[in-house]
Amino acid sequence: MNDPNLLTLEGVAVGYGRLILLEHLDWSLPRGRFVGLLGANGSGKSTILKTLLGILPPLAGRLTFHPINGRPPVLGYTPQRESLDPVFLLTSLEVVLMAACSRIGPGRPINKAERAWAQECLKETGAADLSSRLFSQLSGGQKQRVLVARALATRPDFLLLDEPIAGIDAAATQAIMDLLRRIHEEQHRTILFVSHDLTTVRHYAEEVIWLHEGRILHGPARELLSREKIEEVLHLEAR
Repeated sequence: MNDPNLLTLEGVAVGYGRLILLEHLDWSLPRGRFVGLLGANGSGKSTILKTLLGILPPLAGRLTFHPINGRPPVLGYTPQRESLDPVFLLTSLEVVLMAACSRIGPGRPINKAERAWAQECLKETGAADLSSRLFSQLSGGQKQRVLVARALATRPDFLLLDEPIAGIDAAATQAIMDLLRRIHEEQHRTILFVSHDLTTVRHYAEEVIWLHEGRILHGPARELLSREKIEEVLHLEAR
């Protein structure tokens, strides 16, 4: 029987080398949740994400991903920024096809089924018309759609996004967040997105992990991001 939790952290500390940024992380993430990881710049949000992804090792404690139908969960990742050198003339479709490497292995030809799946993921994110355009020439919002499509192309159980709305305008922000909410509701994927935008997290997330001055607060968005709680945490009148 599948564990209802996708992920469990027990006494986990995160950081770089010997530098601990956050410690005593104890929480579980149930499968199928839409979670916002909120905090100011430098609070440790990206460090937590990189630790969950295995890019950084935990400095203490135990981090456990629970199997789904007897296999480890598949992770899909969208980085904060994807900067591909313009000398590499990669189209949006070719960027999405990078996700196929985890299944077919490096150096092997990409078959028609993988190409069709990549096109389907671009369609799912509203980026089908960007398929043949060079990734380097896209706007910030368009790049984010392509990167979400690449993450979806891994067929993930758990979608992790690092600042998916950083550096894009209000219209693109709403479009990306509406897309993530639709993916969550229709595909029942577990989603964790990093942001420093309290308003966006409050509007979209079901649950919140809030990093504030070394403290870790975790709970339902409607409670943790209520006006009263925000005033309590920030010690000022919420706006």
